[in-house]
Amino acid sequence: MPLGPDVVDVDFAAYMSSIEHLQATFTRSTDWPHANLSAADAMRDMENEQTRFRERKSFAYAVLTPDGKRERGSVYVSPSPVDGYDAVVRLWVTKAEYDAGFDTRLYSWVTAWIAEDWPFARVAYPGRAIAWKDWDALVAAQKAGA
Repeated sequence: MPLGPDVVDVDFAAYMSSIEHLQATFTRSTDWPHANLSAADAMRDMENEQTRFRERKSFAYAVLTPDGKRERGSVYVSPSPVDGYDAVVRLWVTKAEYDAGFDTRLYSWVTAWIAEDWPFARVAYPGRAIAWKDWDALVAAQKAGA
């Protein structure tokens, strides 16, 4: 399901349950998520995600349980800041889902979905198919050359 106001509560609960895990695996910083995020912050973020999706600038999806009551993680598809890549795909799962082995299954599903259903020749998967340090170096080199 696309990220947006309809899933703000389950999204907020998911990432707030896994702050340290996401800071270490998804963002590699303490900027997001952090303990001082409010429900209003979460709603603004969901409204921004919904706008970017509607404007076809980037696409963010909640990965929900079949009943829609809990978010297991999220998937983000966005333009690449690095020449030679059509898109960047990032994903995260909660700490509980990671510990249960869901991260590997979701990554496998996402790579197949992107390959089959999206019009990209070359996709970057930072922190997965490309080590974070290598991706960060590519982004820095791109910015330096711009």
